[in-house]
This record gives sequence, C-alpha cells and structure tokens, in this order.
Amino acid sequence: MTPGRESKRSSCNRYPHSLPIAGVVILGSAFAAGIGAGARMPGRVRVGKDSQAKTGGGSIFEAEKGRFRIMVNGQQVGKEEFEITPNNGKWIARGTTDAQTAKGTAHVTGTLELQPDGTPVRYEWSTQGAKKASAAVTFAGATASIELHLENARPFTQQFTFSSPRIAILDNNLNYQYAVLARLYDWSKKGPQTFSVLVPQELTPGSATVESLGKQDSGGKSLEELRVKTEDNEVDLYLDGTRLMRIAVPSANAEVIRD
Repeated sequence: MTPGRESKRSSCNRYPHSLPIAGVVILGSAFAAGIGAGARMPGRVRVGKDSQAKTGGGSIFEAEKGRFRIMVNGQQVGKEEFEITPNNGKWIARGTTDAQTAKGTAHVTGTLELQPDGTPVRYEWSTQGAKKASAAVTFAGATASIELHLENARPFTQQFTFSSPRIAILDNNLNYQYAVLARLYDWSKKGPQTFSVLVPQELTPGSATVESLGKQDSGGKSLEELRVKTEDNEVDLYLDGTRLMRIAVPSANAEVIRD
C-alpha cells in the first residue's frame, strides 16, 4: 500500500488494496478512476454472506466529538474533525478532512445517518480540490443505492445488495468511520468478527475481519486494540474505552492521532 496511489477493483468480494487512510495524499484521482470502473460494472451487484455481530436493545453509540492529525512518514499531511450526535431517534456521524495533495489542499466531508444499532440509513460525501465530486447513498434493507456526481460528467448510479442490512461504511479519508466500526464490534463476544463493508468513493463493496487484541501500550497509555484485517492489509485501532485515540497502518507508515 503506497500513499498517493489507490488500486481499483470491480470484484464484489474483495476489499480495495488501499484502506481509507491510505489515500490521504491524493483524493482527486480516485474519482476519475471510479467512473471508469463503474461504467464497466453491472447496475446491481450482490455481495456474499457476512457474519456481522448482532446488538441488543438501546443504542451502541454515545455522543462525542474530536479531532485527528493525519500523519504519513512522520509528517502531518492532514487533519480531521468529527462528531457523533443523536438526532430524532437516530444517530449522525459526520467528519471533515483537509489533506495536502500534490495539487494543493483537498477538502472532503462525509455525513452518515445510522439506526441506534449501527445500521446505516443514508450517507453523503463531497470533496473539493483538484476535482469536485459528491454522492448520496441510501439504504433500503440490505440494498445500497449510490448516486454519484462528478464535475463535468453525467450522474452515475450503482446499486449493491448485501446479505445483511448492517453494513460498515469505511470511506476514503474519513477516519471517524473507524470509530463507528469499533462500536459495531461485539465486545462481549470478542474473537474475530466479519463485517460487510462499503467504500462509497470507490463504488466498492467488500468485507473486513475485526478482532480484539486486548490491552496494549500505545504512547505510554494502556489502550484497547482492535485489528481490522482484509485480504491485502491490516489496520490497528487503539481505543480508550469507546473513544478512538489512534489508527495505525504499519505497511504505509501512516497513522491518525487524536488530539
């Protein structure tokens, strides 16, 4: 995984080689490539069976807000602000990232509406920089419908059908979504748990396995570690209770640190 380059795959059972934070130094090229790949994909894609953990009554979320520093090779290349708040019986998780690219500063936002158990209802993202783009994803049961708008191009639509309506959104350059994934993980059960995943900016579905590694030392603090593994890579999440404090991708020498 090399920062600044993102692979594109149309297969519906493989997660993209570059995990979301790997794209922090380039946001524009993924959109042009996404239209090319999308034009070759069928209008409906069915994703295979998943084994997501189920939650009981009440909500898995708590209100919080925070700020991340995005680091690659020891240098800060971006920052992100996020908040998770209740809203009329549902929850809103939103984040805004500003990242340095070869063509200047790119600005990306993402707003995710969720049921109390973490089931997604609607997701919207937009980016401004070398290229401008926006999209909305609506969820009807286990079906996700995406409408993508690119500058100087006709709108493009794509639909994916999963085996469960509980889908994890892990979009490019919006790392607060790992905090949502950590809430989806069943901490009482522990062990490896597999989640269906959607990366809207890449029009790519897939899966990821999450597993608790217990208490670990991170920056002199004892934090809970969750390892997120895909076929090609792994990301380590470090949490203080339910608060996501750090994300590390050793293979890319990249990390996201909470202020």
